[in-house]
Formats: sequence, structure tokens, C-alpha cells
Amino acid sequence: MNDSRAVKVVLLNEKATLPEYKTSGSAGADLFAAFNGPAIVLEPGQRTNVPTGICIELPESMEAQVRPRSGLASHHGVTVLNSPGTIDSDYRGEVIVILLNTSETPYTIKSGDRIAQMVIAPVVKAVFDTVTELGSSARGHSGLGSTGS
Repeated sequence: MNDSRAVKVVLLNEKATLPEYKTSGSAGADLFAAFNGPAIVLEPGQRTNVPTGICIELPESMEAQVRPRSGLASHHGVTVLNSPGTIDSDYRGEVIVILLNTSETPYTIKSGDRIAQMVIAPVVKAVFDTVTELGSSARGHSGLGSTGS
């Protein structure tokens, strides 16, 4: 594959599924749980690492952002804890999704379930420059909540 958008994917086990865009307008590709053994029961307030059974290789100019699925969040209170989680272009390990159950009822995760979405995005490497002062702005030093609630 010689496409600048190409992401190489290794499926680590027979339960692993390639990330999948559900519609032509989807920005995020669904990530699926892939593990052997019984279902994972995520108790209220509990977090757990859910394996996807995939490793990826991104172009150096890209990152992958792991984000919650809106349906899981709105219907079940299950979200991605470190959202968005960043997968750097030099990471080659298994993609793991940290899920958190914010609801008051247990949530069951089975191998093959859609658990998160992955957005591939360009990366801009900043050049950091030490200075003695910064330019002024209308906002200035006003911090959290200063632009309204």
C-alpha cells in the first residue's frame, strides 16, 4: 500500500477485527473488543483495559485518537477514560481502550463489541522558543471560565 493515509494493521488473534467506518461520512473508525475468555463486566464506577487485538503502524505525520462512542456514552454511561487517548506513530503495541462505567448499573463487554472509535489525524510538530514576554491579547491572563460558563 503506497497511500499516504495507509495505516498498517496486524490482527493479533482470531477474534480481532479491522477498524471499520460505519458510514461514508464517519470521521471515526469503530474499534472492537477482542479477547478470549468470558465477557468483562464493568461495574458502576469501575474502569478496565479492554484489548482490541490489533497493533497499528501509522505514518510519521499522523496520530490515532481513541474516543468514546456516543451510543455507549448516552445509552449506557460507558466512556473512554483518557479521551482522546493518543496513539503515537512510533507505538507498535496492542491498541488497548480504557473504558469507564459512569452509570449506576453494570455493563457487559463481549469480544466483538464496538467499544470506541479511532480518528486518524495529522500531527504538527511545534518549535518551542523561549522568550521573556508574550504578546498581548484581549483575553490576557483570564483563565478558566473567563469567556463565560
